[in-house]
Amino acid sequence: MTNRIRFKNSKLLAFLVILMVTTTVRAQGDADAIAQANNPLANMTAFNVQNYYIGDLTKSDKNANQFWLRYAKPFSVAGTNWLMRASLPVNSYPTAPAGKKETGIGDFNVFASYLFDMGNPAISFGVGPQLTMPTATKDKLGSKKWSAGLANVLFNAESKVFQYGYLLTWQHSFAGDSDRSTVNMAAFQPFAMLQLGGGTYLRSAPIWVYNLENDNYSIPLGVGIGQVFKKDQTVYNLFVEPQFSLADRGPGQPEWQVYFGLNMQFMK
Repeated sequence: MTNRIRFKNSKLLAFLVILMVTTTVRAQGDADAIAQANNPLANMTAFNVQNYYIGDLTKSDKNANQFWLRYAKPFSVAGTNWLMRASLPVNSYPTAPAGKKETGIGDFNVFASYLFDMGNPAISFGVGPQLTMPTATKDKLGSKKWSAGLANVLFNAESKVFQYGYLLTWQHSFAGDSDRSTVNMAAFQPFAMLQLGGGTYLRSAPIWVYNLENDNYSIPLGVGIGQVFKKDQTVYNLFVEPQFSLADRGPGQPEWQVYFGLNMQFMK
């Protein structure tokens, strides 16, 4: 790469890496908690703080940033089991050739997955509706459209060494600003985790996005490292994952980015 990588969040990134290297699992032998730490359908309340630092955008030499707050909560309806996940981004994107950025809240997304009984507690499978609301505080940071669609999640933790799964979503706009482009978007996030022992694991969880409205797409690939540890009734999961574009089309797609964050699962 000819571009020198510069991290706006270098202090936070360094803190995460150091903490992952120096932290040990507080509950040695709690293999189930470690294996389930990356399960988006785990039967427990979760709160995640995640960030994408996008170092280079296509058709531009500018960078951008997405900071995500995510909350997940299992619930029951008429004896059926569901899981709700809500996500709110804080976006920072260049909006002019001069490179000026706008920063603010983006569009709020929520989905609810019906959890199927797979006959094996190590396998989670869910399908349900999703809704995106035009909550962006600035025009350039959101779609200005209401969108609805479906979400499908699979997570397989039968092995305590290797876990895998995916998140598949699709949404289409149905209301909002008529002057803005129609939303018709599909996203597929495969994820795989290889446990190295002591709560340390290798990971890959890129998000492949395809715009069905204009045929633009982004297909990144990443490999990162994470550290899981348990304190009292909370499972903490720190990770960092550099990602690079394998293929892309259209402006504003990430050429390379660094995905890092802290996930917390509350067992009670």
